[in-house]
Amino acid sequence: MLTVTELESFKQITPFMVNLFPEGVIFVTTDREKVDWKIASDVFDVPVYTVGLPLRIDGASHNAIQQRSTFTEKVPRAIYGMRLIITAIPIFDEDKVVATIGIITPRLNAIAKAFNNFAPMVANMFPEGGALYMTDLEKFAYHQGSEKFDLPDIQKGKLLTDKSIATEVIRTKKVIGRELDANIYGVPVAVKTYPQFDEDDPSKVVATFGVAIPRAKAVQLKEMANNMDRGLVEIGSALEELASSATEITANEQHLNQNVREVYQLSEDINTVLGFIQQIADETKMLGLNAAIEAARAGETGRGFGVVAEEIRKLSDESKGTVIKIRKLTENIKIKIKETTQNSETTLRASEEQAAATQEMTASIEEITSMAGELAKVAQDM
Repeated sequence: MLTVTELESFKQITPFMVNLFPEGVIFVTTDREKVDWKIASDVFDVPVYTVGLPLRIDGASHNAIQQRSTFTEKVPRAIYGMRLIITAIPIFDEDKVVATIGIITPRLNAIAKAFNNFAPMVANMFPEGGALYMTDLEKFAYHQGSEKFDLPDIQKGKLLTDKSIATEVIRTKKVIGRELDANIYGVPVAVKTYPQFDEDDPSKVVATFGVAIPRAKAVQLKEMANNMDRGLVEIGSALEELASSATEITANEQHLNQNVREVYQLSEDINTVLGFIQQIADETKMLGLNAAIEAARAGETGRGFGVVAEEIRKLSDESKGTVIKIRKLTENIKIKIKETTQNSETTLRASEEQAAATQEMTASIEEITSMAGELAKVAQDM
């Protein structure tokens, strides 16, 4: 039980105590009707809770006076604009309660209480840096940037806008993530904001906690993966055309090879025909010779027939000469056909190997394209 004398001692020591509370504190005293004295810490104050403020019915000080014992109240945001914990201690003058000492602290959730301790370390843990922040239902309450990255437009006390992510999280009560392009902060940024719920009523959002991380490297990686994918698609398309051309060339070479063989066979057939022609020429010459002999025997009567026989022998000799020339030409054709056949077979094998190599390259390109897709997915998840 505290007395009026102890109350005065309390007022004298509070200036040394008020800034020892990490989240801040307000010390007040009241009489039985109103607040009559107040001192606030540097980091925390409730402007509307001031000297002269009447005691609230069923408030902490009112209940402490009525119950003649210490009373702690969890004050909702609607009363003073923020959630508070007020502990009121009755002050006695002999047996009568004449005043109270009030200790007012912000009512913070677990993350808010620890924010100033963990935020500087966590913000600098990301490779490209990061920024952390918390809001109440109206404004930014905490902010911590890193050495490499910060959100300069987020400052403690700045009011939330209707379009802010925190406002949407408060309204929907859901976690929201956004990808912001480089036009806003100079680099692409991923922002994720989480709702914070009332410990006593989990259906009520009382604050938000957000993390912003620059994604310049992830975006570059994704662009590289997309560029690689586009390049590989183009290469794959070119290889498909090349494979199609190689297949067509192979088919043409096979057809050409078959035609060359057929021409070679025609040369053989020509030689056979030339053999018949030479045989006919020999027989014709023999007939001409016999006819000349018979014409000589016939004397003057067979002279005309002898002239014809001579012409037949000449024609036979010319035919034999022509056969020799044609046979020589066909032999030369056969030599050239053989060379062409060998070249065609070499080209055919090369075309088949090219087609096979192109198919292998196409398969490799498809595998690399798949890897590029996985790379893009990894960049997206970073």
